[in-house]
Amino acid sequence: MKHFKTLSSYLNYLELPRPEHPMLSIFTSKGDGFLPCPRESSPPITTDCYSISLKKFVKGDLNYGRTKYDFTNGALIFIAPKQVLQWDNSVVFEQKGFSINLHEDFLKGTELAHQIKKYGFFSYSANEALHLSPKEEKQIEALVESIEIEYQNNQDEFSKDIIISQLSTLLKYANRFYERQFLNRKELSNSLLEQFNNQLTDYFESGLLQENGIPSIEKIATKMSVSKRYLSDTLKIETGKTTTEHLQLYLVDQAKNILLKPNKSISEVAYELGFEYPQYFSRLFKKKEGISPTEYRELYKMN
Repeated sequence: MKHFKTLSSYLNYLELPRPEHPMLSIFTSKGDGFLPCPRESSPPITTDCYSISLKKFVKGDLNYGRTKYDFTNGALIFIAPKQVLQWDNSVVFEQKGFSINLHEDFLKGTELAHQIKKYGFFSYSANEALHLSPKEEKQIEALVESIEIEYQNNQDEFSKDIIISQLSTLLKYANRFYERQFLNRKELSNSLLEQFNNQLTDYFESGLLQENGIPSIEKIATKMSVSKRYLSDTLKIETGKTTTEHLQLYLVDQAKNILLKPNKSISEVAYELGFEYPQYFSRLFKKKEGISPTEYRELYKMN
């Protein structure tokens, strides 16, 4: 896998002009026609750069992590350093759009260096870009135009601070639009929750809980071909519960069934559910149900 440490080497690979700044480049196009990707196919690559692009694919696929990006309409694409990219087939996208590429060192010493890592859309391996309405697209393009003007005309001691501030504003708008996109995706979140619970059921029924312990959220997300953060964001927004809470609720629900089986000690129930120590299980059960596993068992017997 080829890795590009500098912005210039990455842009050279893409057959784009050298940047005016060694750590920042901005390309915009409002023309007609098509802008082809530089290679009909490429090996997987990684960079030390962030990329923010608005493009509409006409044909071809862009692999991002484990899956393909969905480009049904014009969409914002967010790519973080060290993410794996690969072009398949003959990739062509409309010439209209923009691309901002910046080396991660450009952000060092700024608040944005910390904030940018909190935006989930930079870490998703799901095949989803940020789809914009015409109004949203105009808002983003206006911000990019302001950044481009500063980038091209005013390279002085104030430029970096101004560009960082403008980039921060752009990402805040993108985050707002992403929240809107999530809120419009009830069907997908339900599907993800179902897949999440199915993964846990398969894990439980195969005996892996008892053998390997409770799986990590990251492991479950990987099995679902999405990132841990994407899964967490989607479920949290739509259900109000985190992935960890859904995992705990699943374990407690399973525990209720097992506790009602005769001749099963509390310790045996805990180990069957993947808990290394029975007291951890008892603590979680009481936290979720308000009573201990023993009290739950006795209450059921009374009823």
